[in-house]
Amino acid sequence: MVDVNPVTVRQPAAATGTGEYDYQRGFGNEFVTEAVPGALPGGRNSPQRAPLGLYAEQISGTAFTQPRAVNRRTWVYRIMPSAAHPRFRRTGNGTMRGTPFDEVEPEPNRLRWDPFPLPHGDTDFIDGLYTVGGNGDIPTRNGMAVHMYAANTSMAGRYFVDADGELLVVPEHGAVLLHTELGPLAVAPGEIAVIPRGIRFRVDLPGPARGYVCENFGAAFTVPERGPIGANGLANERDFLAPVAAYEDRTDAVQVVQKFGGNLWGADYDHSPLDVVGWHGSYVPYKYDTANFMVIGTISFDHPDPSIFTVLTSPSELPGLANVDFVIFPPRWLVGEDTFRPPWFHRNVMSEFMGLVRGVYDAKAGGFSPGGGSLHSTFAAHGPDAETFARASSAELRPQKIDGTLAFMFESRWMIIPTRQAMQAAHRQADYDAVWAGLTRHFTG
Repeated sequence: MVDVNPVTVRQPAAATGTGEYDYQRGFGNEFVTEAVPGALPGGRNSPQRAPLGLYAEQISGTAFTQPRAVNRRTWVYRIMPSAAHPRFRRTGNGTMRGTPFDEVEPEPNRLRWDPFPLPHGDTDFIDGLYTVGGNGDIPTRNGMAVHMYAANTSMAGRYFVDADGELLVVPEHGAVLLHTELGPLAVAPGEIAVIPRGIRFRVDLPGPARGYVCENFGAAFTVPERGPIGANGLANERDFLAPVAAYEDRTDAVQVVQKFGGNLWGADYDHSPLDVVGWHGSYVPYKYDTANFMVIGTISFDHPDPSIFTVLTSPSELPGLANVDFVIFPPRWLVGEDTFRPPWFHRNVMSEFMGLVRGVYDAKAGGFSPGGGSLHSTFAAHGPDAETFARASSAELRPQKIDGTLAFMFESRWMIIPTRQAMQAAHRQADYDAVWAGLTRHFTG
């Protein structure tokens, strides 16, 4: 039986109550939290004997010598050290894939999928992971992967850890409860969560759930620089929420599934890996409500570049060229004068996977539904469909509120190559190109 400590958590001053759980505010902070008062040692990280008979352990998300501004590590004080486990053995990958993404020949065609189906039999988060495509190379920590998840069963006695990359989870249908080593995160559609690589967790589901996952093999996500926008706007650090400590004291047999080198490995533990009683540090899972995003847009003319909708970015060695960006298209006002207001026709050196959480995407009148996705890889020509173009070209340009919608984009510097299963899926739209078939000539020269 899982015994989550019922003692009232002693919270830092920055903690805030949000619904079922308490959280700590901030991005990149040095957080401090205890599930039991006195779990953290005073004045040092690794005393000769840690308090309450716990084990001290450091989790390093960056190399020890990386600059202080990007260095991320957390000290945890746990019932059993992470080293206390048997050998991991290969298990089946199911519908999850890793690098190299070379199952199919890359092609320049635009791709789109109907909503991914919810499962019929009992399926937990791990078994419900389905890889759509990706790029890069896991061993050299470059690139990303796009996954869907569709599940209807909580992870009972089962835990997951991704050593290959951090996981950005975007729920679309149903909430997920992420129990992590450092505490719980309740994440509903409209919110996102990021679980750093190497952090163990399990997923509880109050009902059927579906959503999107960006697996980031490169530099950890951070908030983008604001440049000429100045000191405020976009995603503000205070709106990111980290968990407070909560532990499981469990001594029966459980399974830990690890993604390592693109494959799944399993080991049978005799204790819960979520046994951290207190912790302090900056390497933490977190959640964010996209309703808090301060949207920047034109107040004169022209549709701005979608980069101003970036919530999180994984930078590369080249300034301004992201390994992967997470971009949202939330509710917002359109007021541009003499302006074609939907996103314009476009060809891009970057590759774009788009998903839809709710509502209608303003560049597509139909065929793109919540739970579905589209992929426009490098220099694939795309833009509004014929119906949207006709409507936007003749619309009266009064102030217009785009409401009740949330679309997003995983945008990567490298070609996103789909998996064979995604290309052969019954819910892939074979006629996607037809959305532009109604475009006609208007040339009068």
